[in-house]
Amino acid sequence: MSDGTGANALDSLIYLSKSVENHKFYYSTATKSQTIDSLENENAIHLINNNDPLSSIINNGLDENTLTTIFIDEWTLLRALPQFYTLTNLPIIFNVDLNFQDYSIAAALKDLAFPILISSDLDAFVRNAQKSIEIATQTSTPLLHFINYKNMENKKINLKELNLDIKKIEVEEKKTIHELHLDYFKLYSKNVGSAENIIINLSAYANEFINYLPTDTALIDIYIYRPWNLDLLFELIPKTVKKIVVVQNSNSESTFGIEPALLDFFADFNKLVERNIDQLIISNVSQLINVNESLQSIINNLKSDKPNERLFSGTPYATDSENVKLYISAIENAINLEDAYLKVLKQLFGSNLNIFNEFNSANVQENNPEYGFGRFLNSQHIRETLVTLAKQSLDINSYDFDAATDLVKLLSKWIQFNSVELSEETLSTANEVGKNIYEILLQNKNSEGAKKFLSISNEIQDYTFKLNWLIGSDAWSYDLGNSGIHQVIASKKNINVLLIDSEPYDKIKNSTAKDRKKDVGLYAMNYANVYVASVAVYASYTQLLSALIEASKFNGPSIVLAYLPYHSENETPLEILKETKIAVESGYWPLYRYDPSKEKETEIFSLDSSVIRNELQKFLDRENKLSLLAQKSPDFARNLKDSASDLLTKKQNARAKRAFDQLLEGLSGPPLHIYYASDGGNATALAKKLGNRAAARGLKSSVSSMDDIIIEELPNEENVIFVTSTAGQGELPQDGKAFWDQIKSTLDLDLASVNFSVFGLGDSQYWPRKEDAHYYNKPAKDIFKRLELLSAKPIIPLGLGDDQDADGFQTGYKEWEASLWEALGVSGAAVADEPKELTNEDMKLGSNYLRGTIKEGLADQSTGALCAVDQQLTKFHGFYMQDDRDIRETRKSQGLEPYYSFMVRCRLPGGKVTPEQWLVLDSLADNNGVGTLKITTRATIQLHGVIKKDIKHTLRAINSTLLDTVAACGDVNRNVTVASLPGNAKVHKQVSQVAHDISEFFLPRTTAYHEIWLQGNDDRDLDPSWPSKWENRKEGPNKKKTLIAGNALVDVEPLLGQTYLPRKFKINIAIPPYNDVDVWSSDVGLIAIIDKDQNLKGFNMYVGGGMGTTHNNKKTYPRTGSSFGFVKTEDIFKAIEAVIILQRDHGDRQNRKHARLKYTIDDMTVPVFKKKTEELFGKVFEPEQPFEITSNIDYFGWVKDETGLNHCTMYIENGRVVDTADLPQKTGLRKLARLLKEWGSGHFRLTANQHLLVDNIDDTHLDEVKELMKKYKLDNTNFSGLRLSSSACVAFPSCGLAMAESERYLPVLITKIEDILEEYGLRHDSIIMRMTGCGNGCSRPWLAELALVGKAPGTYNLLLGGSYNGERLNKLYRASIKEDEILSIIKPLFKKWSLERYDGEHFGDFLIRDGVIKPTTEGKYFHDDLPEGAL
Repeated sequence: MSDGTGANALDSLIYLSKSVENHKFYYSTATKSQTIDSLENENAIHLINNNDPLSSIINNGLDENTLTTIFIDEWTLLRALPQFYTLTNLPIIFNVDLNFQDYSIAAALKDLAFPILISSDLDAFVRNAQKSIEIATQTSTPLLHFINYKNMENKKINLKELNLDIKKIEVEEKKTIHELHLDYFKLYSKNVGSAENIIINLSAYANEFINYLPTDTALIDIYIYRPWNLDLLFELIPKTVKKIVVVQNSNSESTFGIEPALLDFFADFNKLVERNIDQLIISNVSQLINVNESLQSIINNLKSDKPNERLFSGTPYATDSENVKLYISAIENAINLEDAYLKVLKQLFGSNLNIFNEFNSANVQENNPEYGFGRFLNSQHIRETLVTLAKQSLDINSYDFDAATDLVKLLSKWIQFNSVELSEETLSTANEVGKNIYEILLQNKNSEGAKKFLSISNEIQDYTFKLNWLIGSDAWSYDLGNSGIHQVIASKKNINVLLIDSEPYDKIKNSTAKDRKKDVGLYAMNYANVYVASVAVYASYTQLLSALIEASKFNGPSIVLAYLPYHSENETPLEILKETKIAVESGYWPLYRYDPSKEKETEIFSLDSSVIRNELQKFLDRENKLSLLAQKSPDFARNLKDSASDLLTKKQNARAKRAFDQLLEGLSGPPLHIYYASDGGNATALAKKLGNRAAARGLKSSVSSMDDIIIEELPNEENVIFVTSTAGQGELPQDGKAFWDQIKSTLDLDLASVNFSVFGLGDSQYWPRKEDAHYYNKPAKDIFKRLELLSAKPIIPLGLGDDQDADGFQTGYKEWEASLWEALGVSGAAVADEPKELTNEDMKLGSNYLRGTIKEGLADQSTGALCAVDQQLTKFHGFYMQDDRDIRETRKSQGLEPYYSFMVRCRLPGGKVTPEQWLVLDSLADNNGVGTLKITTRATIQLHGVIKKDIKHTLRAINSTLLDTVAACGDVNRNVTVASLPGNAKVHKQVSQVAHDISEFFLPRTTAYHEIWLQGNDDRDLDPSWPSKWENRKEGPNKKKTLIAGNALVDVEPLLGQTYLPRKFKINIAIPPYNDVDVWSSDVGLIAIIDKDQNLKGFNMYVGGGMGTTHNNKKTYPRTGSSFGFVKTEDIFKAIEAVIILQRDHGDRQNRKHARLKYTIDDMTVPVFKKKTEELFGKVFEPEQPFEITSNIDYFGWVKDETGLNHCTMYIENGRVVDTADLPQKTGLRKLARLLKEWGSGHFRLTANQHLLVDNIDDTHLDEVKELMKKYKLDNTNFSGLRLSSSACVAFPSCGLAMAESERYLPVLITKIEDILEEYGLRHDSIIMRMTGCGNGCSRPWLAELALVGKAPGTYNLLLGGSYNGERLNKLYRASIKEDEILSIIKPLFKKWSLERYDGEHFGDFLIRDGVIKPTTEGKYFHDDLPEGAL
């Protein structure tokens, strides 16, 4: 620090911040070696630019009583943008170095709602440096102070002249920024009265420009850019000014039309109109060599009739070009994100769409919605004038040309079209009429009659009919009474408005903007003559389409509110999807449609989501629509009731209930409060077991989730035990995070009276790298350490359970629990034997042949869930219970239970689906599911998001098509998959029939499925004939019990027995040379052997394949099937039956992780198991017959089979049948199914690679099918070989086992990998790539050439070396890596492959040959011979 008489700018800022009693400094540089002495002398915390410095600051703790001063550069600030929304009500000053001389950064951050100060010279700096302290300390508001240090390099400041009388931060009586006296702008002019032009300066050149200003031009320098004081600015602008140019320092020429700095002037468009401003442009400047010349160029351009709106002067500064690109791409990406809605509009309405304000126009005025509405009103005026003239011109004698008769007839029709609401069909006819009128008028333009029309308009759009739209933003949501929305509504014109709102829910929660932003939907609905819809493209595409279509048909104003939340413009669709779901499910952004033209009152308001905000609730209540909604939707009614509850009240009620229960049990015995945090259920079960054992020893135990802890009451709890598992990268499970956040941020919680201990469940090898070792049981360690810091006394030391121990976590737990009883003095208590833990085998045995209490659970509408036992049993019926993990935390914060729903899976042996079946499944997806269909890796279909009340109707609807769901899940033989083989009808028919017969042969024989779901009639059946369909079906679920001695009818399972199989059982059938089913991955794999006459001889049989593993548990591994030999077709059922019997009797029923057939075989050894199979089979396996398998991918496009019928394999990314703006495939398949149904020929077929075929199309229908497929992008295979050969499991948000993203993330990652492939010329090379969200391996990753298996959010294991034909397992190459590591690791491998591979050598084979990875010869050696650095 200087002596105070000649301090530089940095020293001055330090001096001013130190004048506040409580202060703290941070600074960030590019490298650790770059230090700033004056800050180091103040003990400032040094951070690194590329290490997310703002996150480090937030994690270090921010205090409302401490002034935090941060020194940072502009690009590091921009990268940290997503973190800013968490910084509210805190005195923070960001002193931002404009090192790259790019002032456009300030404009880019204008919507943060933070004060923004700009100091380009010494005068501005002295003012703003002092004002920044005043703003931060008096308003407790974070602010951004952009400083051009380079402009002040040789300037000195006398610190003694900096008068600042602020000693402390005002916490109790905060001021608003408007109460402070601030200097926003400064005007410079040689002659104010004659200024016709003005420069609004956002550059470093204010002082230089002033020296060269001509008399007709003034300049305003901006000192404070936010809050934006437009009124004050126009007070300063001379009344004579007609043209405005914003001069902005930028490092590059603008490549897009919208500059954020220009949009500020459109905050009040009327001001520009009132002041007769006829020119408003922006000019970017960089390093100016000749300031005078550049200034004159800018002014001359401003005066021009056709100015260059992208004028760029100067030479870019020598800066980090990547950082420059970052900012430019940020703005472009924002436009691209919002293009999603425009794409849908264009797809729906095509050439009939007319957007009056060009959303991506280079001209900002044309982009403005107010401008667009003005254009619309003008076009309406022209149309009305033309209609009036047309009515007066229906006399043929008014025209002197041959086409007069035709024109009069056309005009008569045209008048009629102008007076009615046009449907989609009549719109085309009306446009044809308008076009013909226009052409006749042009052909006879010299006629007096034609001249009258053409003098009003000679543009074709004024004669044709369009669907008129305006595109706006949520800027129209602030002052509704004066905004364009009010003008649109009040006009009562037939105009549609799409308002795109991009504010994320968390920003709204943490911002005062919610007090200013109005609900446009409510405002519009109160007018009663306006169509209103609230939509979100990433929540419900179908609802979006419905709303846009309804809006276009509505005769009057329509407002469509479209949600597209993003924190930064670089966010991926996946991140936007998650933000959207949170907003929709929390009720912040309800999905609805309001159409006052509907005749039935119950149809006027349609709620398309189940949670609403209080404001909307009040409106509906007032309009008497709330009760109607509640009657229609029990799910909505339950959420409405729960939404009113308060989380704290729930906690207190739970605590009161426990206290009352204890009182009833008696008052003796010391208390023991046990709290758990658990994701998978192990910690919960352990805590409950501990509670039962404590009670048996005479202790007053209570067991609750950490979510139920009231932190203020914790000091009153004498003995407390915490049991927690470990999630992600050493994180607490979801139900422990709130508790941890509370205790880690408090210092005034005195727990001196509390005795405690902690037990943690973890896996010491889950994060095997040395640098990751601290993740092991980190939550338990953190809680223990924190409680000690808060003065709590340990009862016994921290206990840790390790999954790697022989007995898993129980090894450590037993010793810890014994110590606990010893410390509490109850170790010698007489305790009765504990009841045996309920296992899956117990559940099956006691289920009465899979009935359980499923019926009773369905009837309980107080919860969306089923009990734990029924959750296991319903798997046998074909569905799983799940919850939406994206919104789990949000619902918990609202006091709601998780959003439980069910995944329903069809049994579809051979993968064939008729058009009728497809249409039913498609409808069920829309009405009972999430609006999509999922094609699985076992070639069947899953419906996701089916809530409890819809399960029975869904299953009955599926069965009405002669499909079913029985044995699609559970410990039974599941769906039998068959190679797709579209080019050989004869062979495929034979093999498909065997698959069908195998599936039927091994079905469970219980009648529970028929009894619970199908028996009798149901009010929700769409057709009274449904029951007769399945009752007359000879196959599928068993309908009749077995008659036994004594004439009793009972269920009997002759093959499977009452406990069915130890675990799931899978059968796949491949047809050489294709292995699209991954035949070696299943319990039984059959390779069809075909003779020279194309007849099926039999199968080579492989036994013991299986994919599931547990991370770092070497007792678990994937395995490929072992060859048993050849079996004739007629014997295959008996051979498989023998394997099933052996697995039934010898499979591990104690440890489900060791229960699959692969472990049974390895335990017994292959020779022994094969011999026992032959004994049961009654025959010896013949020698394996020769075959060749060349690949396990699908081949896309059209083929013709030997019968002359056509088949097309369509690419469906990761099997998700969905409509998107780019690929409306679900709609296309629905229309295709309707065509096939109409023709009575053709069907669909699913592949085990998650794709879809349309089959049996004859030549007479081929062109029509191709045309439809092209229209809906179903024929689109213009993708990289990697993408076409990839697949992913579902993972988040619905799979409860997922540890990382899979289906939603893989397409994003592949896009980044494709850049590498392009670089090395590998775009069209097929590479088998698979991703799963956990180790269970649903997408069969262990057989891929390149695989990623999720370990934690954003973290994956990378496996390499599988074979292209699916016969060889891969091996772990690198553990626990993130995206940047994935890309950096595989890039050199792809390069090496591209340069050194043999002709036709596949990626996996090359890696083996080159020694990058060693081959896995057997599953049990999967964990051996790992490359150096793998762990």
